[in-house]
Amino acid sequence: MTAQYSWPDNARLALSVVVNVEEGSEYNVKDGDAGMEPVDELQVHVKKPIRNYGNESNYQYGLNEGAERIIRLLDQYQIRASWSAAAVSLERAPWLAQEIRRRGDETCAHGYRWVHQFRMNEQQEREFIRAAVSSIESSTGKRPLGWLSRYLYTENTRRLLQQEGFLYHMDDYSADAPFWAAVNGSEQPMIILPYAIDTNDMKMWVAASYTPEQWLKYAKDSFDVLYSEGEHKPRMMSLGLHLRIIGRPGRIWALEEFFRYVRSKPGVWYASREQIASHFQAQVPAATGALA
Repeated sequence: MTAQYSWPDNARLALSVVVNVEEGSEYNVKDGDAGMEPVDELQVHVKKPIRNYGNESNYQYGLNEGAERIIRLLDQYQIRASWSAAAVSLERAPWLAQEIRRRGDETCAHGYRWVHQFRMNEQQEREFIRAAVSSIESSTGKRPLGWLSRYLYTENTRRLLQQEGFLYHMDDYSADAPFWAAVNGSEQPMIILPYAIDTNDMKMWVAASYTPEQWLKYAKDSFDVLYSEGEHKPRMMSLGLHLRIIGRPGRIWALEEFFRYVRSKPGVWYASREQIASHFQAQVPAATGALA
């Protein structure tokens, strides 16, 4: 059951735009990794420990070209975003960290680098989390309060995040609104802000036949259903973006069309995930919120 509360100004829907910044933090033998980055629009991946210069340049495109296009639209349509950033990416692109600061947006930690943490023992994972916090705070002037792993996390992750001062965790796809979840090894629950894979532009990389037109229709349809349901209960929509994906010339128009569409609807709260989590925490104390 969804806890009963309302969004600020009785908004019908909280829209969470998440811009993932992974470029420059992906797997690469030049950074000491055992092999190349497996996520590639061309789906070229070999186990031999060599550099994939082509894919590296595809990631670099996100910083060279894609980011500027996304920022322009966020500014034009006055959309607040949460930047889910791997810390090293911002270290290597300080101009982007400054743009995030200029906009007053939130940075959510997407790891120290965009690598898997499920292989880490507890101490390694704690150091990984602390390194991300320190780096992002240095780059943007504010520490992150949210965390998104690269797909998989451990039984220790949420407890470690609590201990390191995090407000919310994103690695969940089970709901369309925030909720409290029990934490393994801790007496205190944690706020979970569910993310969404289905509305994520990554589908245009992993499914080569998935077009911007299809992505746009799916995003609009998702918005419409949640917007309608929001008349009766709290609803949140996540829209996941990537610099190197939606930032391409043949795709950026779809993002603009989505922004134009949602801006035509009244009663939408364009909020950072930190704002959503903080509001939920104030409206639904842990003692009364349903635990997953």
